[in-house]
Amino acid sequence: MAHQDRSLLDNPAWFSLTTRHAHLAQGAGLARRYDPAVAPFAGVESPVREAFQALGQLIGPNESVAVLALADIPSVEGIRAEQIFTLLQMVCPEPGGAIDDRDVVRLSSDNASEMLDLAQRAKPGPFSIRTVETGNYIGIRDGGSLIAMAGERMSLAGHVEISAVCVDDNYRGRGIAARLMNVLRKEIQSRGDMPILHVLGDNMPAIGLYRRLGFEDRQSFRLFRIMRDDADAQPESLHS
Repeated sequence: MAHQDRSLLDNPAWFSLTTRHAHLAQGAGLARRYDPAVAPFAGVESPVREAFQALGQLIGPNESVAVLALADIPSVEGIRAEQIFTLLQMVCPEPGGAIDDRDVVRLSSDNASEMLDLAQRAKPGPFSIRTVETGNYIGIRDGGSLIAMAGERMSLAGHVEISAVCVDDNYRGRGIAARLMNVLRKEIQSRGDMPILHVLGDNMPAIGLYRRLGFEDRQSFRLFRIMRDDADAQPESLHS
């Protein structure tokens, strides 16, 4: 792999939205967000009041965006921020071993409805009808039904995030998630990029799996839900 500037990973959403995913972004200047049909994430150039004021202009009534931050969000008139999770960012700097890509299929926008259905059942994190547009997605079927998937979400210079790793409850415990992650890891590394991921900081079973697959802890983030002060209903969930 070519040399990667890991400092970009301290602000992954911003650098994704202003480079490789600019075509999926809304906003200009100091703030960007993904089209809501793609992902709930947003980013600012730097964590200053002016940037979050600009972000507030991109949030509609009863909408929310998710922002990864290393510290508190500054107080800004017109928006409110609520910390909802702590996330661990992990990176995979070394090539993996052999992969098992038997029965692995490619997924595309044509499969968006069944991918969304699987995500709603397995709850891997935020997933919307156009999330598949963020990168390559793969899955495994049984009898024609999609029972597992994984894909690429944020993408910035030298780094690609593995996300939406999920397996139907009836098929867990068979190593399927690890198989899919290994396939994606090899593909990402073959392009000269480093695989990264984000996981709930208290999800020790998942963190243990990722460490066994060669991922290393890099950074701890605070995940904030940001919405307008005049929101009169609970915004959409960031769990799925």
